[in-house]
Amino acid sequence: MGGIEVEYHPTIKELPVGERPRERLARYGAGSLSNAELLAIVLRTGVGGENVLNLASRLLAKFGGLLGLAKASFGELCAEKGLGLAKAAQLKAALELGRRLLISFPEERPQVKSPKDAANLLMLEMGILEKEHLKIILLDTKNHVLATPTIYVGSLNASLVRVGEVFREAIKLNSAAIILVHNHPSGDPTPSHEDVMMTRRIVEAGRLLSIEVLDHLVIGGQRYVSLKERGLGFD
Repeated sequence: MGGIEVEYHPTIKELPVGERPRERLARYGAGSLSNAELLAIVLRTGVGGENVLNLASRLLAKFGGLLGLAKASFGELCAEKGLGLAKAAQLKAALELGRRLLISFPEERPQVKSPKDAANLLMLEMGILEKEHLKIILLDTKNHVLATPTIYVGSLNASLVRVGEVFREAIKLNSAAIILVHNHPSGDPTPSHEDVMMTRRIVEAGRLLSIEVLDHLVIGGQRYVSLKERGLGFD
């Protein structure tokens, strides 16, 4: 008489020592591990016969990678099979630490030499935002980052964004130049007509204040567009 076949997943302890995530991290460093392995270390154990590596891989596949997990609400994670309250909290805490580490990078005063450098400062943080945010990268005379304040949150209508607010922090910190950065929650970084109009107004104001506007980046997901490179809003 045939029975029901149950799929068996070996536990982490049943894996060869050289294949276990924690041992691999200790031997080769965190940078050598996959996202699934790093996530497995955070979650520690699987549930219901599913090993933690399979759980981590399944979560990454369902939510579309780390970005999707970061966007997921706490309730969505709690409801996922194999997580529950404690593991969802561990996951959210780890992702939040990563976000805060990214935000702290400007304090290390990196130097911006290209649009890509500027995008890399803020793309992970801004690519997951559900509302439009306008931030500015404040730079000194050698293009070292002084700060990255948020100027506006909401629909970026060119007539609503006050030019004075854009330059307030730049004047306070005696910035030599600024870079505008805002996100499109849709994930499409294509600049709109409003984006171009706003850029033109701010570039003109910067000339009057002797603060150069070097670029305006639009971030969509993990992609970006440089208006300066496309000749939009810059003479």
